[in-house]
Amino acid sequence: MSETPRGNVPEYTVGELSGAVKRTLEGAFGRVRVRGEITEAKGYGPNRFYFSMKDPDGGGKLRCVIWAWSAGRSGVKPENGTEVIATGRLTTYPDQSNYQLTVDRLDYAGEGALLAAIEKLRARLLAEGLFDPARKRALPHLPGLIGVISSEKGAVIQDIITTIARRFPRPILLWPVPVQGEGAAARIAAAIEGFARMTPRPDVLIVARGGGSLEDLMAFNDEAVVRAAAASPIPLISAVGHETDTTLIDFASDQRAPTPTAAAELAVPSRMTLLSALQQTEQRLRAAGAQRLDRSRLRLDRAAHGLPDLPGRVQAARQRLDELTGRLARAPASGIAAKRHALQALAPRLPHPRETIADRRSRLTLLQHRQEAAGRRVLDRRRAALDRLPDPGPRIAAALREASARLEGFSARLQGASYTAVLARGFALVRDSAQAPIGAAAAIRPGAALTLVFHDGEAAVTAAGTAPPRKSAAPPPATPRLL
Repeated sequence: MSETPRGNVPEYTVGELSGAVKRTLEGAFGRVRVRGEITEAKGYGPNRFYFSMKDPDGGGKLRCVIWAWSAGRSGVKPENGTEVIATGRLTTYPDQSNYQLTVDRLDYAGEGALLAAIEKLRARLLAEGLFDPARKRALPHLPGLIGVISSEKGAVIQDIITTIARRFPRPILLWPVPVQGEGAAARIAAAIEGFARMTPRPDVLIVARGGGSLEDLMAFNDEAVVRAAAASPIPLISAVGHETDTTLIDFASDQRAPTPTAAAELAVPSRMTLLSALQQTEQRLRAAGAQRLDRSRLRLDRAAHGLPDLPGRVQAARQRLDELTGRLARAPASGIAAKRHALQALAPRLPHPRETIADRRSRLTLLQHRQEAAGRRVLDRRRAALDRLPDPGPRIAAALREASARLEGFSARLQGASYTAVLARGFALVRDSAQAPIGAAAAIRPGAALTLVFHDGEAAVTAAGTAPPRKSAAPPPATPRLL
């Protein structure tokens, strides 16, 4: 086979051709800015993104990559449908024979794109409930400390200080932050969270900046700032831009002020207004008190005409009290004398208690003898009846004898339990003047009237003296012994 003439066309390897294209492409363009709409956005980790950019009319598509995205370097996060301006270097990807834009910075493309991105974020945060009016808190009536998040330079902080000093002087704590540019949103969010961690922390916060373009106010449309404002435990007033400017922090704050000066007026009340209201309240209270006092005095005067002569009634009552006091002092003596006379009249007809007790004791002894005699007669009749019975047989006879023996045993036990049997053996029962039995010698006092009860009668005696009770000999102390 004959060789095909090559002519003057140079020959390259694949690597050489890729390198030549890379050098030509990067040398011709270098760093560029490309405007287009983001599509096919994919994230790998928190800081690495792949996406494409296309023209709104679909005329072309450019692959893009961000290797180290951060909110400080770029305020725009790659999202599908967002029109942006990408700044970076045009490079090639030899493995797939294509080129791509390595992006260093993303910016919204024009005010329309900014407004679209803001509206998209607002709708998402609204769906999460961050703008719910029920989450908003009332501002304190008179805060003890006011926190301000703003730039330390410019007229904004001066307007706030001047207004608070004029209305009601309060201490102000400024957290200086940049209010626009790279890193401003992160600094503002950190200031809101930092005030929440302070001890003691302010009673109210003011986030303020002056007017500016939509791009200048984008830090206050940042998602991190809006979430920090919504999560702040301190009531927050937003005062960003002029009265016609609206940012997303206005929806998340507890109160929106059209200007920083208006925010200061919302934070503290007017001292002159409070003094005027206080004076008016004092005047109303004084007038109401005087009017009530006049009405009470009039009612008292009317009631005084209908009252009786109180001093005369008091004197009459005092005189009756003196009379009753004298009668009360004489009543005890006359009452005692009447009772004594009645008792003396009844005394001859009343028997002496000792005679009554002795009579009752004699009756009791007689009844006891009668009961014992009746028991013996019943026992004799039963025994005689048993003797008259025909021969009942050996078993019945044995049972009868056993029953008779048991009956006699019960009778003997009854006799033994009677204290009269004990008295018959030579003992005596000692009673005191109240006829209560005495069981111990220590209970007898010298000169006490005693009654000695024997089996055949009683004897009245008087105690001459008592001997101390004998102490029983204590047992010898125990000693150890070997077992």
